[in-house]
Amino acid sequence: MTTEQQNPSGQVQLIEITEDHTEQRLDNFLITRLKGVPKSRIYRIVRKGEVRVNKGRVDVNYRLAAGDIVRIPPIRQAENTAEIPPVSRQLINVINNQILFEDESLLIINKPAGIPVHGGSGVQVGVIEGLRQLRPECRFLDLAHRLDRDTSGCLLIAKKRSALRSLHGQFRDDTIHKSYLALLSGQWARKKLVVNQPLLKNVNKGGERIVVINQHGKESETLFRRLKLFQDATLVQATPKTGRTHQIRVHAAYLGHPIIGDDRYGLSDCNKTFRNRGYKHMFLHAETLQFQHPASERTVNVTAPLPPHFLDFITHEKQV
Repeated sequence: MTTEQQNPSGQVQLIEITEDHTEQRLDNFLITRLKGVPKSRIYRIVRKGEVRVNKGRVDVNYRLAAGDIVRIPPIRQAENTAEIPPVSRQLINVINNQILFEDESLLIINKPAGIPVHGGSGVQVGVIEGLRQLRPECRFLDLAHRLDRDTSGCLLIAKKRSALRSLHGQFRDDTIHKSYLALLSGQWARKKLVVNQPLLKNVNKGGERIVVINQHGKESETLFRRLKLFQDATLVQATPKTGRTHQIRVHAAYLGHPIIGDDRYGLSDCNKTFRNRGYKHMFLHAETLQFQHPASERTVNVTAPLPPHFLDFITHEKQV
């Protein structure tokens, strides 16, 4: 059962950030700190200015620095009397059978579609919580980036705070190179196109992030290359030059050929047709990842095999 309980202090909390949380996003810090509080509530109190950093308003993307003072207002937290549920067999398989690369600094998993990278929004355990439960001997495990729940492929996890800082720096500088495979609805006539459309993030009343093309948004660029044509779909390689939230999904929709299975930006009739054919997940796969290793500074190249539903389609469907 879940009950509402006032914070033990019942007062404003002022927390000084140490090196352990340097470069962590504010929303991730608050989600960890305010266990049991819905993500939608956390986003709302930040948006309303109830959470402040160094007495100023910031957004959820703000990256914390050592010495920052974070103000957290009194907030009623949901206290779950039950323990975090044990790691499911599916997550065990993710960790034990889908590891693409691992050393002392980092871990790369081929995340299956349908599994969230972290708990929240009604899901108590995601990949990172599962890892922490299965590897209690690891003093530090944290996501270096995110993949949407229905996106499969390369997921990069830091095993050291120093590695996380290095990887976050590379992501900010857009020096980490990623390529995706996506199946677009319909037949895309172009062979190659660079989409240069700025993206603006909004959060709706339910706390769900929606991204739109808007001239006031951040510069965003994706290269699409057509690989194969099918009767009612097009296989493309999508290479994002920037790393904006939902970038490939929104840019694909801008082409007029959204990703099949995308319930947020896709075509409902097309998605329904593919679900009736047995395809339950979105066709977006983070295939390759290239970056500089935080410790050795050598170039790391990793490729994630396609998930079953994606492989099944391109193997058995007739090309045009």
